[in-house]
Amino acid sequence: MTTPERRTFWACAAGWALDGMDFMIYPLVIGTIIKLWNVDAGTAGLAGTVTLLASALGGWGAGYLADRIGRVRTLQFTILWFSFFSLLCAFVQDFNQLLICRALFGLGFGGEWAAGAVLMGETIRAQYRGRAVGSVQSGWAVGWGLAVLAQAALFSLLPAEQAWRWMFALGALPALLVFYLRAYVEEPAVAAEARARAAAARDRPALWEIFSGPILRTTVLASLVATGCQGGYYAITFWVPRFLTTERKLSIVSSTGYLAALIAGSFAGYLAGAWFADRYGRRTLFLVFSLGAIAVILVYTQVALSNELLWVLGFPLGFFASGYFSGMGAFLTELYPTRLRGSGQGFCYNFGRGVGALFPFLVGALWQTTTLANAICLFAVGAYILFFAAAYALPETRGRVLHADA
Repeated sequence: MTTPERRTFWACAAGWALDGMDFMIYPLVIGTIIKLWNVDAGTAGLAGTVTLLASALGGWGAGYLADRIGRVRTLQFTILWFSFFSLLCAFVQDFNQLLICRALFGLGFGGEWAAGAVLMGETIRAQYRGRAVGSVQSGWAVGWGLAVLAQAALFSLLPAEQAWRWMFALGALPALLVFYLRAYVEEPAVAAEARARAAAARDRPALWEIFSGPILRTTVLASLVATGCQGGYYAITFWVPRFLTTERKLSIVSSTGYLAALIAGSFAGYLAGAWFADRYGRRTLFLVFSLGAIAVILVYTQVALSNELLWVLGFPLGFFASGYFSGMGAFLTELYPTRLRGSGQGFCYNFGRGVGALFPFLVGALWQTTTLANAICLFAVGAYILFFAAAYALPETRGRVLHADA
């Protein structure tokens, strides 16, 4: 990569890793929250749902803002926002306060992806875009791993009543990344040129323009793709830690190894998916990995396995339930013209987050009447079927060159 490409790559990779760490903190401490404040599983899952719903609004708003004021400035603002509210979660005194803080955190969490993904997509050349954007996506697994390591260390050293607060306090770390962004990361030339042309012609993109004309079909189908891929992912990753400690009777510390296998599979899946997206295409990646995720989750939740086999199966589960994200950023970038790219990409991906946000709550609610394994399986498989169907209806975008006027 060139120097600007490389600097943008590492800034976005670090931002996404720390974003992932901040988000995954709550699923890891949900058991402590349930016991500490005596909330039921459905209510506890609601905090995850509210976070994702807020991220849908934040992503759409940040995408629109990125089209108006720039990708880099929007990215800086969103990182500072979610870092502050993650830190604030460490000081809440009841579940209602936590719910509010997680909702506000979600606004910045969703906005960071929208700004960062379009920044990457426009900075990296077409022949490397899939691999670069997909490799940045692997930072999520790194962040998830950091959160699990922090959980293992803090819950070993401190009482649970204190450890969960320190987990959230770590969420302030991403704010330091803003100094690097300000010093080294440049606005993509294609975006700057498009905004200059729009300003000269007094043709500012409207917030609702992605729902008009021929672009409407793209927006609808891309939103369904994002809904399916994220609904399945959140149904699995939000509740698997709780599944291991309840139905598999593992302690928080002993479950770390099982989560490590899942995270290792996720990391490998992100990197494999990044290569696959450039080699065989974004849409093919989605079709193959959605079918793989369906097969593995059925075995993981519906077949009577020993804990040893369950540990082994964590790797392919993480691989297929995460790897398709590597093609998502490049795919959405290539679907939209430059003047609408931030708005379109921000809306579709975060619409998927918003609807996918229902899945942690619905899994928790269904758990009241069946096993947690069945609840996870039902919603994850349904989501991946939707993902497959919507991706099949969209065109392949591999190799598209981006221009300021298209």
